[in-house]
Amino acid sequence: MSRIVARGTALALTLTAAAAVAPATVIAAAVARAGAANSGKRHGRAHRSWHESPGPGSFNITSRPWGTVGGQTVNLYTLSNGNGMSVNISNYGGIVQAINVPDRFGRPADVALGFKDLAGYVQNNVYPQPSGGSGTTYFGAIVGRYANRIAGGQFSLNGVTYHLPQNNGTNTLHGGPGAYNTQVWQATPSSGPWGASLRLTYSDPDAHNGFPGTVTNTVTYTLSRWNALRIDYRASTDKPTVINLTNHSYFNLAGEGTGTVNNQVLWLNADRYTPVNTNLIPTGQLAPVAGTPLDFTRPKPIGRDINSGFEQMVLAHGYDFNWVLNRDRSGLDLAARAFDPYSGRVLSTYTTEPGVQLYTGNFLAGELVGTSGRTYRQSDAFTLETQHYPDSPNQPGFPTTVLNPGQTFTSSTIYAFSTAH
Repeated sequence: MSRIVARGTALALTLTAAAAVAPATVIAAAVARAGAANSGKRHGRAHRSWHESPGPGSFNITSRPWGTVGGQTVNLYTLSNGNGMSVNISNYGGIVQAINVPDRFGRPADVALGFKDLAGYVQNNVYPQPSGGSGTTYFGAIVGRYANRIAGGQFSLNGVTYHLPQNNGTNTLHGGPGAYNTQVWQATPSSGPWGASLRLTYSDPDAHNGFPGTVTNTVTYTLSRWNALRIDYRASTDKPTVINLTNHSYFNLAGEGTGTVNNQVLWLNADRYTPVNTNLIPTGQLAPVAGTPLDFTRPKPIGRDINSGFEQMVLAHGYDFNWVLNRDRSGLDLAARAFDPYSGRVLSTYTTEPGVQLYTGNFLAGELVGTSGRTYRQSDAFTLETQHYPDSPNQPGFPTTVLNPGQTFTSSTIYAFSTAH
């Protein structure tokens, strides 16, 4: 049976629709009944860390042809757990195409933004994208070799300066064009007492997009009996390099295509963030969130402060920042919890990473048609991209992202779904 064992202050999130727009004091009081969302029914309180053991399950994995890219076969795999949850994952870009989870009444909905077919993803990955549109969205994709931004499209390592393509103004974003999100990965499905798994492997060549070293990557998605999607990353290199891997799923807990997430409530386990300059590159400072719109240390609706004139919010056109997670030990720890008061769905995010990027779809312009046949606009979803900090290769004060030969990069993130009444 799965269980979550407490460390530190108990945290929870059970809110009514009214509380979603209530004052902070009301929300804080409502939070008291939470972590039951993921564990209270079994343990009576909320928890900070994640430990899991096998549970009874009717796990199933199916696949179907989804097309070809560059002459390589692309499949769409469906992982299901017999507990009302299923996840669609493609070996093209490791894309999580759909996440179907039940609401408080057991009614399923897809809570991840995406396209209905492979062509949508391939077209959205073409660089450059037409001006005035949403740009490349990275819906559900594995992002690497370096997730987030690298300033000036360059970094120095061991006295050598490496030049990268600038695909985000003067920055390199998410590894540059033709990066991990565009590759056809080798897929190996399996199932066992822990759940249904899909292991994806890809070897990124030396000097691709300017990054040094051939990097061998393995990303394993596992769907557990307890409605948790776990992502385990492993990588090794034959030359010193930098690495930062994440998943870029966009969540709307009411269901994709249902409109804004502004009334969905979020708590972040972070007292600090990394402020950015006009190019959205961290200044190197670790600043307190207290007294700013970036303060999610008490749960609040995502949209409460999203139109603030605070300088950082103006620069990013909403939320697009790295939060410095409160961590006092290694291992999986609770990073965030989100709640939709209308469906009752709760998303708890656990990670081994030091940071998380909350992005509210600031550049979704309304021209992209999603899986439900509806268009996506600004604030129609949020991401919780677990990561090392942006531009770490150029920021000596940040945790290192250097990977040397003989070392193995490992990282784990869990997106755990539940409901609250």
